[in-house]
Amino acid sequence: MTAILIKNGTLVTMDSENSILRSDLLIVDGRIASVGPVGETADVVIDAADCAVLPGFVQTHVHLCQTLFRGAADDLALLDWLQKRVWPMEAAHTAASIRASSRLGIAELMKGGTTCALTMETVNHTEEVFKVVEATGYRATVRKGRMDKGQGVPSALHEETESSVRESLMLLEAWHGRADGRIRFCFAPRFAVSCTSELLSQVAALARAHGVMVHTHASETRSECDLVERETGMRNIIYLDSVGLTGRHVVLAHCIHVDKQEMQILKRTQTNVAHCPSSNLKLGSGIAPITKMLETGISVSLGADGAACNNRLDMFTEMRTAALLQKVLHGPEAIPARRALRMATIDGANAIGIGDEIGSLETGKRADLILVNLARLELTPRPVDIESGIVYASQPSDVRTVIINGQLVKHDGELLTVNEQMVIEDANIQAGLLFERASPKATPSV
Repeated sequence: MTAILIKNGTLVTMDSENSILRSDLLIVDGRIASVGPVGETADVVIDAADCAVLPGFVQTHVHLCQTLFRGAADDLALLDWLQKRVWPMEAAHTAASIRASSRLGIAELMKGGTTCALTMETVNHTEEVFKVVEATGYRATVRKGRMDKGQGVPSALHEETESSVRESLMLLEAWHGRADGRIRFCFAPRFAVSCTSELLSQVAALARAHGVMVHTHASETRSECDLVERETGMRNIIYLDSVGLTGRHVVLAHCIHVDKQEMQILKRTQTNVAHCPSSNLKLGSGIAPITKMLETGISVSLGADGAACNNRLDMFTEMRTAALLQKVLHGPEAIPARRALRMATIDGANAIGIGDEIGSLETGKRADLILVNLARLELTPRPVDIESGIVYASQPSDVRTVIINGQLVKHDGELLTVNEQMVIEDANIQAGLLFERASPKATPSV
C-alpha cells in the first residue's frame, strides 16, 4: 500500500487533549504511522501548508437508497412524506437504481469530507449497497431496513419476519468485516410503528448473539410517539428498552420528543443518539434537546439523514446547524465549535463502535482523514480558532483531499475512486425510470 506523507499541515487531532499543532503526518499500510515532524520521504508527498488536517467526518444516520429521491418528497410532514412519497419510491427500486443511488450518495459524502457512515437502507437489494461501498473504497456500516407491519406500507416493502431474518443473516455472513474491516453489517428495524414487537425482540436477540449493532428511528415526531403509546401503552424509548433495543451497541436516530425518564434510560443503557438537525427542521419535526442530552451524559453524534429530507449530505451544514439551534434555545455558549466538531468525528466513531480505529489523528489508527483548504474566501482572514472556522465558515468545496483507510479517494478536488460525471449521468437515468415505476403520488411534478 502507498505511503503518504502530509507535510506542514495544521493538525486538528480530536485526540483526548484536543491537540492542534503545525506538523507532519505519515501514513503507512493504511494506518497513521506518526504524528509529528517526519524527516523521511514517501511515495506520495502532500504539501498541506494552507490546510487544516483533521479526521474524516463520521455520519451516524444516512439513507443511501434515498439519494435518488432528492427534491421528490419536499414540504411534507413525516408520515405523509413516508406514505405518499418515500415508501412508494423505495418499493419501486431495482438493483440498478439502488446502485445508482448509493454511488451518488457516497460520491457526495466523500467529496464533502465524510469518510464513514452508518447507513439505513430499504427492504430490498441491500447487497447492491454493500457492493458499491466495497468498490468505491468507502467505509460504512450498512443495514437492511426491516418492516413487518404498518399503515400505508407497500406490499413490496412488507416482509414476513422469518424471511427477513434469513436475508439479514446471509448479509451479515457475507459482508461483516469485509474489505479489511471497512464494511460492517448492522440490524435495522425501521421504527416501532412499522415493526411488530416480535420482530423488534428478535432483532435485539440476534444483534447480541452476533455482536453487531442495531440502528433504528425513534421519537422523531409527536404523531409517531402518539401511535407507539396508543399501541403499546408506553412512551417510545421506554417501549424500545422493554424489547431490548437499547444499549451501547444501539444508535437511535432523532430522539426529539423524549422526556426526562427516557433520557435517563438512554444514559443508563449507554444508548447512542444520532442528531439530524437539518432533516428535523425541514420535516418540521422539532428540535432535539441536545444540550440537555450532553449534560446528562448521553452520547450524541451527527447525520444528514437522507437526500429525500435534507436535501444535502453535508456534515459542515449539520455541524453549524446543530450548534446554532442549541444557541437559540440555551444561549451563545451552548455547543461550542469544538464540541460540534467532536460530534462530527470522534463521537460518531465511538457511537458506531470503532472509536479505537478512526475518529482522531493518533498513531496506529486507520488513516481516515481530510484536508480542508484554509486559503479560501470564506475562510479569510485565516481563522484564529481553526475549529471555529471549520464549523461556522467551511463548506464541502473547501475539502481538498480525502483519505480512507490509507487510500486517496479525493485529491485536489477530484474524486479518484468514482467517475463523477458517470455517477451523475447514471443517477439521472435511474431516477427517471424509478419515478415511472413508482405510484403517481410519488412522482414529482414537473
